[in-house]
Amino acid sequence: QVQLVESGGGSVQAGASLKLSCSASEGTLSLYAMAWFRQAARKEREFVAAINREGRNTVHDDAVKGRFTISRDNDKDTVYLQLSSLKPEDTAVYYCAAAYSFNELRTLRRANYWGQGTQVTVSS
Repeated sequence: QVQLVESGGGSVQAGASLKLSCSASEGTLSLYAMAWFRQAARKEREFVAAINREGRNTVHDDAVKGRFTISRDNDKDTVYLQLSSLKPEDTAVYYCAAAYSFNELRTLRRANYWGQGTQVTVSS
């Protein structure tokens, strides 16, 4: 089992960048495939990006491809989401998620553990 803690959210202007971090208050992230999801107000939660345990394979949703990048540092037991060229429609609560299976994350968007989320607000 793992407990996830996100950080790095904030309020920025359109075009700015942010870097979100996800670490574990209990457990070890390096044992899991990891992902970021987001949920905007009055909308369903949506998949953003995922990375396998070793960090060699990643997948990004088309809506963020070329602007957001998921990465991980297993020595620091931390997963990151670099957000660039932010748009107002990127405003959402961003959640870190851990999964036993990268394939389930990648294809079914299914995770086993979730963090509490960090708010990202982008103004025009």
